[in-house]
Amino acid sequence: MSKQKINIRNKKAYFDYEIIEKYVAGVQLSGTEIKSLRLGKASLVDAYSYFVNGELWVKGFNISEYFYGTYNNHMPLRERKLLLHKKELQKLNRKTKESGLTIIPLQVFITDKGWAKVEIGLAKGKKSHDKRETLKLKDAKREMDRTKKIY
Repeated sequence: MSKQKINIRNKKAYFDYEIIEKYVAGVQLSGTEIKSLRLGKASLVDAYSYFVNGELWVKGFNISEYFYGTYNNHMPLRERKLLLHKKELQKLNRKTKESGLTIIPLQVFITDKGWAKVEIGLAKGKKSHDKRETLKLKDAKREMDRTKKIY
């Protein structure tokens, strides 16, 4: 049986936000959620994180229903708890309260031990002129790569 690496990214996050710090958090999943995640059936496009009673939750993280799940299947868009150390949670909570920062899930992956992890980023929203600058840099890089291929 070949082992397939699961790596689900939130490409929109890097375009809309400037990532300041990154953390790796565990995610609390049910049985059919992890099976569906191992098949790569998940999306982070509109996901964001928030605090409730000192705990970090992720909302908008879509894990599709497991095909063989029958009546035991999970709800695809339910809120899921993220697992971090207490000091990291306190630090993130403090930073999001005092300044205009938010916590965005950047990618989901499965470790070698089989645990599902979410990489989250402490992020600051970009203005529209910053987004245009990002597009210009991306286009310039693409042009340089094209000219390298030709020569």
